[in-house]
Amino acid sequence: MEASLRRDLIVAAARRWIDTPYVHGQSAWMAGCDCLGLVRGVWRDLYGSEPELPPVYTADWAEIGGREDLLSAARRNLAEIPLAEAAAGSVLLFRWRPGLPAKHCGILSAPGRMIHAYDRRRVHEIALPAGWRRRIAAAFDFPGAN
Repeated sequence: MEASLRRDLIVAAARRWIDTPYVHGQSAWMAGCDCLGLVRGVWRDLYGSEPELPPVYTADWAEIGGREDLLSAARRNLAEIPLAEAAAGSVLLFRWRPGLPAKHCGILSAPGRMIHAYDRRRVHEIALPAGWRRRIAAAFDFPGAN
Protein backbone atom coordinates (compact mmCIF):
# COMPACT_ATOMS: atom_id res chain seq x y z
CA MET A 1 0.00 0.00 0.00
CA GLU A 2 0.96 3.59 -0.48
CA ALA A 3 2.78 5.16 2.44
CA SER A 4 0.99 8.44 1.68
CA LEU A 5 -2.21 8.83 -0.32
CA ARG A 6 -3.43 12.25 -1.41
CA ARG A 7 -7.09 12.94 -0.69
CA ASP A 8 -7.68 14.44 -4.14
CA LEU A 9 -6.75 11.07 -5.66
CA ILE A 10 -9.31 9.31 -3.46
CA VAL A 11 -12.03 11.77 -4.51
CA ALA A 12 -11.04 11.44 -8.18
CA ALA A 13 -11.26 7.65 -7.89
CA ALA A 14 -14.73 7.94 -6.31
CA ARG A 15 -15.94 10.43 -8.94
CA ARG A 16 -14.90 8.01 -11.68
CA TRP A 17 -17.70 5.72 -10.40
CA ILE A 18 -20.42 8.39 -10.83
CA ASP A 19 -23.26 7.09 -13.04
CA THR A 20 -22.51 3.43 -12.27
CA PRO A 21 -25.96 1.82 -11.85
CA TYR A 22 -27.07 0.64 -8.42
CA VAL A 23 -26.91 -3.16 -8.12
CA HIS A 24 -27.05 -4.61 -4.61
CA GLY A 25 -23.99 -6.63 -3.62
CA GLN A 26 -21.97 -5.74 -6.72
CA SER A 27 -18.78 -3.76 -7.28
CA ALA A 28 -18.22 -3.40 -11.03
CA TRP A 29 -17.41 0.01 -12.51
CA MET A 30 -20.19 1.16 -14.88
CA ALA A 31 -21.88 -2.26 -14.65
CA GLY A 32 -23.28 -1.99 -11.11
CA CYS A 33 -22.47 -1.44 -7.46
CA ASP A 34 -24.06 -0.64 -4.15
CA CYS A 35 -22.64 1.69 -1.49
CA LEU A 36 -20.16 -0.89 -0.21
CA GLY A 37 -19.33 -1.86 -3.79
CA LEU A 38 -18.38 1.76 -4.44
CA VAL A 39 -15.96 1.81 -1.49
CA ARG A 40 -14.59 -1.59 -2.54
CA GLY A 41 -14.10 -0.35 -6.10
CA VAL A 42 -12.33 2.80 -4.97
CA TRP A 43 -10.10 0.62 -2.75
CA ARG A 44 -9.18 -1.51 -5.80
CA ASP A 45 -8.51 1.64 -7.83
CA LEU A 46 -6.17 2.91 -5.11
CA TYR A 47 -4.44 -0.28 -3.97
CA GLY A 48 -4.96 -2.88 -6.70
CA SER A 49 -6.83 -5.54 -4.74
CA GLU A 50 -9.28 -5.72 -1.86
CA PRO A 51 -8.14 -6.62 1.66
CA GLU A 52 -11.09 -9.02 2.05
CA LEU A 53 -14.32 -9.95 0.32
CA PRO A 54 -17.56 -9.14 2.14
CA PRO A 55 -20.00 -11.82 3.22
CA VAL A 56 -23.45 -11.92 1.65
CA TYR A 57 -25.50 -9.10 3.18
CA THR A 58 -29.04 -7.77 2.99
CA ALA A 59 -30.08 -4.41 1.62
CA ASP A 60 -32.45 -3.85 4.55
CA TRP A 61 -31.51 -0.63 6.39
CA ALA A 62 -33.97 -1.41 9.18
CA GLU A 63 -32.52 -4.83 9.97
CA ILE A 64 -33.27 -5.50 13.62
CA GLY A 65 -30.80 -7.40 15.74
CA GLY A 66 -28.29 -7.41 12.94
CA ARG A 67 -24.57 -7.63 13.57
CA GLU A 68 -22.32 -4.67 12.87
CA ASP A 69 -20.62 -6.37 9.90
CA LEU A 70 -20.01 -3.15 7.95
CA LEU A 71 -18.63 -1.32 10.97
CA SER A 72 -16.45 -4.29 11.95
CA ALA A 73 -15.02 -4.60 8.42
CA ALA A 74 -14.32 -0.87 8.29
CA ARG A 75 -12.46 -1.10 11.59
CA ARG A 76 -10.36 -3.99 10.26
CA ASN A 77 -9.39 -2.29 7.00
CA LEU A 78 -9.67 1.49 7.38
CA ALA A 79 -8.39 3.96 9.98
CA GLU A 80 -11.20 5.11 12.29
CA ILE A 81 -11.14 8.87 12.90
CA PRO A 82 -13.24 11.32 14.91
CA LEU A 83 -16.09 12.66 12.79
CA ALA A 84 -14.74 16.19 13.25
CA GLU A 85 -11.56 15.09 11.40
CA ALA A 86 -13.39 13.67 8.37
CA ALA A 87 -12.29 15.38 5.16
CA ALA A 88 -12.49 14.84 1.41
CA GLY A 89 -11.72 11.18 0.78
CA SER A 90 -12.96 9.98 4.18
CA VAL A 91 -15.50 7.15 4.34
CA LEU A 92 -18.67 7.73 6.35
CA LEU A 93 -20.87 4.94 7.72
CA PHE A 94 -24.55 5.55 8.40
CA ARG A 95 -27.26 3.85 10.45
CA TRP A 96 -30.96 4.37 9.82
CA ARG A 97 -31.64 5.00 13.50
CA PRO A 98 -29.96 4.33 16.88
CA GLY A 99 -29.82 0.67 17.79
CA LEU A 100 -29.71 -0.55 14.20
CA PRO A 101 -26.49 -1.67 12.51
CA ALA A 102 -24.65 0.67 10.17
CA LYS A 103 -25.82 -0.36 6.70
CA HIS A 104 -24.79 2.48 4.37
CA CYS A 105 -21.56 4.21 3.42
CA GLY A 106 -20.31 7.02 1.26
CA ILE A 107 -17.11 8.92 0.51
CA LEU A 108 -16.79 12.61 1.35
CA SER A 109 -15.92 14.57 -1.77
CA ALA A 110 -15.76 18.07 -0.25
CA PRO A 111 -17.02 19.76 2.90
CA GLY A 112 -20.70 18.91 3.14
CA ARG A 113 -20.72 16.66 0.03
CA MET A 114 -20.46 12.92 -0.54
CA ILE A 115 -20.44 10.33 -3.29
CA HIS A 116 -22.55 7.24 -2.70
CA ALA A 117 -24.70 4.59 -4.33
CA TYR A 118 -28.31 4.47 -3.23
CA ASP A 119 -31.11 2.03 -4.05
CA ARG A 120 -32.81 2.86 -7.38
CA ARG A 121 -30.14 5.48 -8.13
CA ARG A 122 -26.82 5.48 -9.86
CA VAL A 123 -23.66 6.46 -7.99
CA HIS A 124 -23.97 10.19 -7.53
CA GLU A 125 -22.54 13.13 -5.63
CA ILE A 126 -24.88 14.95 -3.26
CA ALA A 127 -24.94 17.66 -0.66
CA LEU A 128 -24.84 16.06 2.78
CA PRO A 129 -28.09 17.34 4.31
CA ALA A 130 -28.91 17.34 8.02
CA GLY A 131 -30.97 14.15 7.63
CA TRP A 132 -27.88 12.28 6.47
CA ARG A 133 -25.48 13.98 8.91
CA ARG A 134 -27.49 12.91 11.96
CA ARG A 135 -27.30 9.27 10.82
CA ILE A 136 -23.49 9.14 10.66
CA ALA A 137 -22.28 6.22 12.77
CA ALA A 138 -18.52 6.48 12.19
CA ALA A 139 -15.84 8.04 10.00
CA PHE A 140 -12.75 6.40 8.52
CA ASP A 141 -9.79 7.19 6.32
CA PHE A 142 -8.27 4.95 3.70
CA PRO A 143 -4.83 3.72 4.84
CA GLY A 144 -2.20 6.36 4.16
CA ALA A 145 -4.65 9.19 3.43
CA ASN A 146 -3.23 12.62 4.14
